[in-house]
Amino acid sequence: MSNKAAVLFRVAAIAEAFSWAGLLIGMFFKYVVELGEGGVPVLGMVHGVLFVLYVVVSLAVFRPLGWSPKLLLVALLAAVPPMFTWLFEKWALRRGKLDGPGRLAHGGTGLIVHSEPARV
Repeated sequence: MSNKAAVLFRVAAIAEAFSWAGLLIGMFFKYVVELGEGGVPVLGMVHGVLFVLYVVVSLAVFRPLGWSPKLLLVALLAAVPPMFTWLFEKWALRRGKLDGPGRLAHGGTGLIVHSEPARV
């Protein structure tokens, strides 16, 4: 379970960060360069959906990944500043926070779980 939970969290975190970047670029062209609306309404909606998805995924995976409530709070707060979900994801991956409680049984990486060979 933690394998799928980690992959789901990583996808949601990176997608949310890219949507932030797209929205910021769109806002730059709208307000600084003054090229009109551009894609800001669409990018804003996409970012809003991915923001909510990131929050829901974070709440869903914190137990399977063995996170403390404090770490969950940090993950949720990372969604507020631009691109911090990506930074949090990179930090969590390096620190083993995406390996889940069974990380020691799998050599410290729950992302790649080797199954035992089939018995003949």
